Amino acid sequence: MIGQRMSREEAQAFIDGAGNIRVMDHPVVAHKISLLRDEKTGTKECRELAREIAYLMMYEVTQNVPLELLEVKTPVTETKAPFLSGKKPVAVEILRAGSYMVAGAQDFMPAIKTGSIGMYRQEDLTPKTYFCKLPQDSAERRLYIMDPMLATGGSAIAAITQIKERYQVPDEQMIMMSIFSAPEGIVALHRAHPNVKVLLGVVDEYLTDDGWIYPGMGDAGDRLSGVR
Repeated sequence: MIGQRMSREEAQAFIDGAGNIRVMDHPVVAHKISLLRDEKTGTKECRELAREIAYLMMYEVTQNVPLELLEVKTPVTETKAPFLSGKKPVAVEILRAGSYMVAGAQDFMPAIKTGSIGMYRQEDLTPKTYFCKLPQDSAERRLYIMDPMLATGGSAIAAITQIKERYQVPDEQMIMMSIFSAPEGIVALHRAHPNVKVLLGVVDEYLTDDGWIYPGMGDAGDRLSGVR
């Protein structure tokens, strides 16, 4: 199902009202997204761009993670310095395209754990899950769920549902991250999981009748994998 159509103004009002949906507002990110859109951009460049954008998105979503003061000895003295506290977070790829965003998360935070959810879109545009594996103690960690496209919202909804059911991860420990999004998918995801935070690279105009983000970048999985 395509979902609810709305104007740009209505979409922005919905995002503002949700309170936990953010859209990147940075000229460098906007530039990189425009390069991703360009049909002339090749596979290698698409992969690099997705990775770089995810890196910058990780900077945004980690600004408020908890810290703890620990003793450290510098060449000059002993002091207390801030370090990340708690268990390492998890970057979750929605296969296949999400793997290129996870690479950016690993660049930003090399010790990050990873998880994978495999699904494909059926003829009626609904997702079918065929694989789901995360760290067993994911309920004790922060999860960054990554898919370049938030189109109908079906894959994101299904992935978050799987994570909740299989690993009992609370809503407040999950953030859904997508580079491209459509208003229809944003609305569907928020209504299904209203307490899960969302970070988006850009909000495009609408979904076409066959489920493509317009103007989008085409099929992200095909362009990033080089298979068309």
